[in-house]
Amino acid sequence: MRRNYSWRDPQTIVRAVLGLLLLANLVAGGLVLFPPGGSAEDLQRQFLNLQSQIKARTLALERTRQHAASVEKGRAEGDQFLGVYFLPTRTAFSIVLSDLEDAASQTKVKPREASYSLEPIEGSDTLSLMTITAAYEGVYADLLHFVHEIDRSQRMLIIESLNAAPQQGPGKLITVSMKLDTFVRDEGALDKVPLEKGPAQKNPSEKALPEKSLGQ
Repeated sequence: MRRNYSWRDPQTIVRAVLGLLLLANLVAGGLVLFPPGGSAEDLQRQFLNLQSQIKARTLALERTRQHAASVEKGRAEGDQFLGVYFLPTRTAFSIVLSDLEDAASQTKVKPREASYSLEPIEGSDTLSLMTITAAYEGVYADLLHFVHEIDRSQRMLIIESLNAAPQQGPGKLITVSMKLDTFVRDEGALDKVPLEKGPAQKNPSEKALPEKSLGQ
């Protein structure tokens, strides 16, 4: 016997409500047993993993900042070092010669002839090595004091060689020939202009000043 259901029938309404409640309970139970984000333990593990990743990336960012600061500091110190110890090409010889003359005046050493040559430094387009050859005369103690003054110079002067020879006659004078090296930097196209050549030129790359320009 076929039975007809009507939404106006109280029994039908009750059955529908009970069915919906059962379905809701099943969905709720499923969410409890199988939550969308995983179980509480899974969520805890994910949280700890995220914390570890954030900490690691924070440390990496801090190291990167420290490295960047170190690079910037090194660049600034390098520029300062070049500015202080690497003289401009066009004025390097006159600056060094003036310092040598001041040291000679303080130590009562008499300067004689001087010349210089420039050699490019391999691997660099802006740096060169300047070799200065200069002669002086004086007594042993004064010459020793003179060398000490060069060693104390604020310039980067490297004594490559030093030859001494006693002079004939009274006074115990000694003639000293020195070869000094210093580094120079090219500051642009103006540095390409050749410096004035003196009469005592030894080779095409070497230039000299007459003796009278040395303060005699």
